[in-house]
Amino acid sequence: MVTEGTLRLAILGAGRMGREVEAIAHARGIEVAVIMDLEEVAQREDALAALREVDVAIEFTEPDAAVGNIQLCLEAGCPIVVGTTGWYQSLDHVCQMVAESGGALLWAPNFSTGVALLRALLDHAGKLLSGIEGFEIHMTETHHAAKKDAPSGTALHLAETLGTSGHEIPITSVRLGQVPGQHTVHIDGAYEQVVLSHEARTRGVFADGAVTAAMWLTGRTGVFTMDDVMGLVQ
Repeated sequence: MVTEGTLRLAILGAGRMGREVEAIAHARGIEVAVIMDLEEVAQREDALAALREVDVAIEFTEPDAAVGNIQLCLEAGCPIVVGTTGWYQSLDHVCQMVAESGGALLWAPNFSTGVALLRALLDHAGKLLSGIEGFEIHMTETHHAAKKDAPSGTALHLAETLGTSGHEIPITSVRLGQVPGQHTVHIDGAYEQVVLSHEARTRGVFADGAVTAAMWLTGRTGVFTMDDVMGLVQ
């Protein structure tokens, strides 16, 4: 059994999130054996050789690169945790690749425990609202100015969860400064309003969740999400 002290981790992506993952891994006593930026990942044979020597990879790069990175890890026999968003239009194809290779993938638009809790609350709220008239729902999401996808993957995931309400869920996206992530759902009636919100204080919450997911994924095959990690799958 792989434990934190024996885990060999690869990080795909040398940007801010990659550095956050590296810091969290070191703090938890996990060996970061490989860190590759996109140029190094593009050196395919060298990248494959490196990935064959680790237990699991965590990927935080760019939407256009994510599917290729997943394919690379599957070819290397390396389980992969993907935190990049904006590639989900290819999810069905990726799931087929995982099944055909017998590999392991864990994808999530957000790795925080608080967002998983918010989604569970919204799932229940959506079911209750499906039988109640007179309410409108609106979501706002704010992220740092460099984030490329809008709405965020987390916002789309939350809106999908609220789909059981039968309401349209418009999303307002704001890109501003260095904000790690805020998601707020307003459930508005004629005389009252319910607000459910999550705010990430630092990117460390996503990195810590990704490392936890990587630990969980080792030794498994198939396609998983944070719902599986947290035991929320029914």
